[in-house]
Amino acid sequence: MKLFRLGTTSYVLPAEIMPNVRFLAGKTEDIELILFELEEENQSNLPSEQEMEELRKLAQDQNLTYTVHLPLDLKLGSGGEERKRSVRRALRVLHHAEPLDPEGYVVHVEAENQEKSGQWLDFALASLHEIAESFGSLEKLCVENLQGFPEDFWDPLFEHAAVSRCIDIGHLWLDDKAVVPYLEKRLGQTRVIHLHGIGSRDHQSLRHMEPRQVREVLDYLINFGFKGVVTLEMFSREDVFESRDMVLEMLESE
Repeated sequence: MKLFRLGTTSYVLPAEIMPNVRFLAGKTEDIELILFELEEENQSNLPSEQEMEELRKLAQDQNLTYTVHLPLDLKLGSGGEERKRSVRRALRVLHHAEPLDPEGYVVHVEAENQEKSGQWLDFALASLHEIAESFGSLEKLCVENLQGFPEDFWDPLFEHAAVSRCIDIGHLWLDDKAVVPYLEKRLGQTRVIHLHGIGSRDHQSLRHMEPRQVREVLDYLINFGFKGVVTLEMFSREDVFESRDMVLEMLESE
């Protein structure tokens, strides 16, 4: 029995957020709103007040929820002005999206050359502390595992800050990591799962994966009783609906 909500991203059509959300409403249970805000260029895709009201109404009418992906270029693990700027940008997006009551806010906690810096954790914790002071609970802030790092690299964050996890299965597949052991240790702290196939690149249809690889993930989530969001993190209509059909077929055969 599926307990989790199955969703996808706000960019499956070659269009802005609102046309995508209107298209997806009624076809998915959750939409990951990929938001950015560029201070220097004065560019932003943050929904307007009118669009926020429409997003709320669509959620109410279509039994739809949202997750939010914060800007990809935040450097919350850096020092100095770069860290302060990243905190300001994160807070702007968090406060803007808060009226939608998202299921989670996905964030990359990165720094310049953080693999070589012994200070990234201290800087990251300082950033999270400042975010908590302004935003309140960090429970919905979901730190995502990234490609190319040791699987336990992010674990110290969760020992020192009351944040949640976003586990990106595609990143684990890219790094040839064993998925089920990773989930066994960390799923209890997780609100969001990202699921995408690896073809010529990542974020493609799950049809690129061996069915057993997808099934073992779904089986573990079901057996665990995972109640969060599983986002098919893809960016084309074809990939999303092909993957959704594959997942639903597997769930129906349980």
